[in-house]
Amino acid sequence: MKHGANIYKYAKKLGCEPHEIIDFSSNINTHTLKPNIELSDELIVKYGDSSYKNLKKTIASKYFIKKKQVALFNGASSAIFELFKSLKEKRVYLYAPLYGEYEKAAQQTNKEIIKINRYENIQVTPKKNSIVVFVNPSTPDGKHYTLDKLLKIWEKQNCTIILDESFLEFESLPSSSVAIHKNKYLYIVKSFTKFHSCAGVRIGAIFSHQKNIRKLQHPLWHLSSFDTQFLLQRLQDTSFEEKSKKVHKKQKKELYKILKNAQLFETIYKSDANFFLVKTKHATTIFKQLLKNKILIRTCDSFDFLNKDYLRFAVKDKKAHKTLKQELHNALS
Repeated sequence: MKHGANIYKYAKKLGCEPHEIIDFSSNINTHTLKPNIELSDELIVKYGDSSYKNLKKTIASKYFIKKKQVALFNGASSAIFELFKSLKEKRVYLYAPLYGEYEKAAQQTNKEIIKINRYENIQVTPKKNSIVVFVNPSTPDGKHYTLDKLLKIWEKQNCTIILDESFLEFESLPSSSVAIHKNKYLYIVKSFTKFHSCAGVRIGAIFSHQKNIRKLQHPLWHLSSFDTQFLLQRLQDTSFEEKSKKVHKKQKKELYKILKNAQLFETIYKSDANFFLVKTKHATTIFKQLLKNKILIRTCDSFDFLNKDYLRFAVKDKKAHKTLKQELHNALS
């Protein structure tokens, strides 16, 4: 499995509708709200503001940066590919395992790729004038790292630094976005999909020094008016953020208890995100058994330095957890 959330592929295999599958493979906020957006002529017929100044202003205020330090894209993946096109360095260090699109973007731009096993060799010093990529909290294990020592190493080596903070909001973890004021070689990648519960709304962002932002290219009107209005509302809704964190905390504890009590996993890794990585020799059997019962989980053998013994479970709602608990009980019977 190269990516989670491919319910359409598995629904076809099972001969069912995609909505019938309980998707534990996609790590999207379980707290959702119906958007309060009127599909008026103003929104649909007319061209939107191609500068997206209101959305950028709101994002900048939330992350304590300037509007000129924000670039918006049609999803975080688009942001990653465009960022790599803008970077001249020919060597990139990927602190793996990590989101697979970084390797694809590096390959597409003909960069030399060096993978660092962050479980075993995280303190390796990159060569000077390289690119380093670090996802924090990480995927698929959800660990949040204190990066002070690594940042000093990278800065000493004059590296261009890419930090992906797409899972940061769930547990109020500190962002490195304020550091872009003093480090002209730092880029922060943000996906608004995860925490803001909007996988169908394709908006991602890059935060960096305004000179770097000006180098990034994208088509005119690359975001729809609906997507822009949706995210603007969601970012301004402080009650949504507060409720999401409460729901996440409760549901995460519930999922951990289910996984632990199932007694199927050798290890359940501590997570600072909205998912758990587990290890079991029975991973393939568990995956197939759950899928047969229309529960999709994330296999992790496509991640560097992991194998088929690893699975990932995203935090879901109480109803989904109840079904998972029942099926895990029967998974090896």
